[in-house]
Amino acid sequence: MTFLSYRLRAMAATCGLLLAACSPTFNWRDTPIADTGLLALMPCKPDRASRALPLGTESVTVDMVGCEAGGATFAIAHAGARDVPQAEAWQRAWRAATRAQAGEVDVVESPGALPRAAAAPAPVRLEAGGAMPMQVLWFARQQPGGAVTLYQATVLGRPSSPDAVTTFFESLRLPR
Repeated sequence: MTFLSYRLRAMAATCGLLLAACSPTFNWRDTPIADTGLLALMPCKPDRASRALPLGTESVTVDMVGCEAGGATFAIAHAGARDVPQAEAWQRAWRAATRAQAGEVDVVESPGALPRAAAAPAPVRLEAGGAMPMQVLWFARQQPGGAVTLYQATVLGRPSSPDAVTTFFESLRLPR
């Protein structure tokens, strides 16, 4: 290889390192959550997946959108219930399963808030401390015809930016 070839490779490697150093840890982007009408700011390009989740006596297909950035996982899961009573039962089961996953750490639940969220099931916020802290918001949207979409927005871990959790939860927007 010639001196010029080495020099070009070294310059390319240096430019690559500089670009990587300039890329933000949190690259916020508006993300539609499936066809449910919910929009959220995600701090990175999200992956999408579905899985069966036991909610009470039922196995429910839950669709998820999530990614990792700045030392934390940001995710939104949702499932479609046929009516409010089913959505309320699922939310109770989802909350119980989440509290059980938190283990022995202090868990605090409080009323949640989100503009245009359904009144039933009511929004609920959960915060758990410990080595892997967790913040969760459950909320729902009433669909035409009585169906209900139930959501769980979660931040798992300690993001490197103190504003990341607030940005994520305050970005959640349900349609009018």
